[in-house]
Amino acid sequence: MWAQDWAGVADITSPFPDRQLLDVTEEMVRQGYTPIQMFEMGDEFFQSMNMTKVPASFWEKSILEKPDDGRDLVCHASAWEFSKTDDVRIKQCTRVTMDQFFTAHHELGHVQYFLQYQHLPSMYRDGANPGFHEAVGDVLSLSVSTPKHLEKIGLLKDFVLDEESKLNQFYGSALNKLVFLPFAYTLDKYRWGIFRGEIKPEEYNCKFWEMRSMFSGVEPPVVRSEADFDAPAKYHVSADVEYLRYFVSFIIQFQFHRAACEKAGEYVPGDPEKTLNDCDIYQSVEAGNAIKAMLELGSSKPWPDAMEVLTGVRRMSADALIEYFQPLYD
Repeated sequence: MWAQDWAGVADITSPFPDRQLLDVTEEMVRQGYTPIQMFEMGDEFFQSMNMTKVPASFWEKSILEKPDDGRDLVCHASAWEFSKTDDVRIKQCTRVTMDQFFTAHHELGHVQYFLQYQHLPSMYRDGANPGFHEAVGDVLSLSVSTPKHLEKIGLLKDFVLDEESKLNQFYGSALNKLVFLPFAYTLDKYRWGIFRGEIKPEEYNCKFWEMRSMFSGVEPPVVRSEADFDAPAKYHVSADVEYLRYFVSFIIQFQFHRAACEKAGEYVPGDPEKTLNDCDIYQSVEAGNAIKAMLELGSSKPWPDAMEVLTGVRRMSADALIEYFQPLYD
């Protein structure tokens, strides 16, 4: 709807259209996957890394499927903690798709963060910065989305992973990860332009599309005017959720991923057999302990301190993201 990613055009723009695209949705449906099972598998991923199992109350109090009793529910996926020990929940109208499988891991990442810092005083029960909170689950998704992990859990069968298929895979991932960055930048640049008074009410819609064109190169599919107001169609604009957290997340998740992969022995710089984009940290206690050490700090330390615990560096950098997608540059 917002063209925040371009995954929807992967099938008509992939560099090698005669090669199969990586999508296990049909296999999930064929195997009878349920929303509950998707979250159970995400929880098991965390447990395999020596991280915390979600409490029993999570399964009792969460809403993991769209209610059929007529309740009015905001279906936007979200994770919640209620300032009580082990009271963590997720609200998601989950559908059985590969994309929603990854979203389940993302939301469970928030829950894992809640569980790791719940021992701290209430003022420190938060992410080191908002981007950290968004990045945690996506780090797992970078592993879950690899062909070797999907094969390991029985969702990928008879998939020919030659060089052309790999490039299609990286291209599809780039349509999610890289395309999102200018969208995220635009959303908060637009919001803050309004807050500063630089964007006037009579130009709210035109300025939004001017920025979308400038930074993402997209235009509306039909003629728009100031009689329309498109930006608030995005949940975060209407709900007053700052969006820079997602921009930051899409940078630092690759730094976290690289550090965790090194801990797991799944990534060795310069080794073509152990590349960053083929790493799977599933069942790595070493990686789990390193991530856990960062998460349990909550916001009790400045974010560079928390980042250093896992990555050994104190600044955000796009170098890990660039390395991940290097095959597309080559």
